[in-house]
Formats: sequence, structure tokens, C-alpha cells
Amino acid sequence: MRKYLIAGLLVWLPLAVTISVLLWVLGLMDGIFAVLVNAAATVLPLDSGVALGKLKAIPGLGVITLLLLLVGTGVFATNVLGQWWLHRWDKVLHRVPIVKSIYSSVKQVSDTLFSSKGNAFREAVLVEYPRQGAWTIAFVTGTPAAEVAPLLGNGELHVSIYVPTTPNPTSGFFLMVPRSQLRPLTMSVDAALKHIISMGVVAPSAVPRNSAEQSPAGRNPAG
Repeated sequence: MRKYLIAGLLVWLPLAVTISVLLWVLGLMDGIFAVLVNAAATVLPLDSGVALGKLKAIPGLGVITLLLLLVGTGVFATNVLGQWWLHRWDKVLHRVPIVKSIYSSVKQVSDTLFSSKGNAFREAVLVEYPRQGAWTIAFVTGTPAAEVAPLLGNGELHVSIYVPTTPNPTSGFFLMVPRSQLRPLTMSVDAALKHIISMGVVAPSAVPRNSAEQSPAGRNPAG
């Protein structure tokens, strides 16, 4: 009986979690759509309020609307006119106190993570963390800033790493450690992420990274 119960759980649990995540995303997008509809109702004539209220009641319309908005924005941003306007918009936001600090930081991170030219995680490594004798997988993200590097001592090469949490790798810790204290892994960044998200259940096979995945930091520590 216990064997069949576990087998059934293994079939339904991934499906249930997937559906739950999709429903959460759907609810989030519908919520954003409702906020946009309410904002539009405050500036449009009163007669339009009823029609807008009916739109909010349609399930999934928020997802479709936001997807169309993202695609339309992408089309606009990839042409010459759109790039000119975005450049002007960036200049305006970079002149607003407080806003410029938040906007510029988020933009740099998003450009690195989502751009096709981005190189957020260069390689997967092992690091001794959070205590001696305990090891975890981390990702090399670059080198310390020019102002910070001379203060790290001993003249030893340091690298910046990101230590993700499990099972949510979007949160974690940023560390600057000597390169000599890291143990490089042959697994790809994607395989390492799957290993982290699965809490070690999904063990990737150690396949050497090809030349396209090999990072400059991995080939030449001095660079």
C-alpha cells in the first residue's frame, strides 16, 4: 500500500506544483491588469466604468493583455525610433534623485540576466560555505570593483561569486573570495542550477563545458 501511495504521489506532486505556480502567475498578472483598469477608469468618462469592470471579470485576459504589451514594447524597443526614445527616457530617469540609483541598478542586473549578450553566471564552482568543511555550489559573476580589490589583502586574485539559496536560486549571498579557495566544476551553469533547485536530488552528469560556455575567468584566472 505504501509503495503505491508513494508512486501516486510522485506522479501528481510535480503536476500539482506546476499548476499552483501557473495559477499564481495568472493571479499576479490579473492583479496587475486590474490595477491598470482601475487607473484607466479614473481618467476615462464615468460611462466606461461598467465596461472596464466586465473586462476585469474575464479570467486570463490580464495575461493576454500583458503579453501583448510586452511584445509590443519589444517591437518598439528594437527599432531606431524606439531606441532613441528609450535613450531619452533613461537620461531623464538618471537625473531624478533616489530614482536614478534604484533604476540604474535594476537595469544593469536585468540587462545582464536577460540580454542575449549577458554573462551573469560565468561558471559553476564549489566554495566552502557557510563554515569550514561544508561546501556549496556558487557561480562566478566577475571580479571585485577597482576600489575594493586592493583592500582584500595579500595581493591574491579575488573573484565575485553568488551563492544561491535552495530551492529558490533568485535569492542568495554575494561574496568576494580568493580564486584559490574555489574548486571549478565541469558541469554547465544550467546543470548546476537544476542541481540547486532540486536540493541535490537531480544530480547532473559531469560533462566538460564546450568552448562557448567556458568563461574567461575559467580559462585564465588572471583575466
